[in-house]
Amino acid sequence: MTSGGAPTHTEALAARGTLRSYRRGLLLIQEGDIGSTLYIVRSGRLRAFAADTQGKEVTLGIYGPGEYVGEMSLDGGPRSANVETMEATSCAVITRETLLAYIAEEPGFALEMMGRLIRRARLATESTRSLALIDVYGRAKRLLEQLAGEPDAEGIRTIPEPMTHKQIAGHLACSREMVSRLMKDLETGGYVAKKDQRIVLLKPLPARW
Repeated sequence: MTSGGAPTHTEALAARGTLRSYRRGLLLIQEGDIGSTLYIVRSGRLRAFAADTQGKEVTLGIYGPGEYVGEMSLDGGPRSANVETMEATSCAVITRETLLAYIAEEPGFALEMMGRLIRRARLATESTRSLALIDVYGRAKRLLEQLAGEPDAEGIRTIPEPMTHKQIAGHLACSREMVSRLMKDLETGGYVAKKDQRIVLLKPLPARW
């Protein structure tokens, strides 16, 4: 809701869609498919990622309540990335026809979408650059900080879902052994710990390692 109590464009559009619930680990969007639907997250989280033929994955973005995915293919082209649920998630599913009708009524939403597309394009450029120029630690730091929840009273942040070193390696497109060495160093330095199989960030991670 806005400060005046009126619903945002995303909320108003979501109200016109069909609410659907999905289990954790479900592939909502597959790269290359032809799609005509937009998914607005109402609860839970979605992960957009790219994968090569060997199964290595690179995370492109993580989206929570109020955010949406799938708009890139509303021009009738193929899906540009895979999208999966990171946990039990509910989404408002919006058809292309519903979206176009809403934009006709509220043209300001088209500008909002353009702004979001530009930001995502910039993030995609940064991700591509990071794969080429940033070391594994830099990518790991960004991933851990993106996944971690809000800090508690002591400044400790917890990643809500258990993650293995193999899963982290999949996110970063590197070897599990490399992740294991990095996490061990961070634990020794007092930056991270494991609690109930979940990674805990005890203090802000260093800029470099």
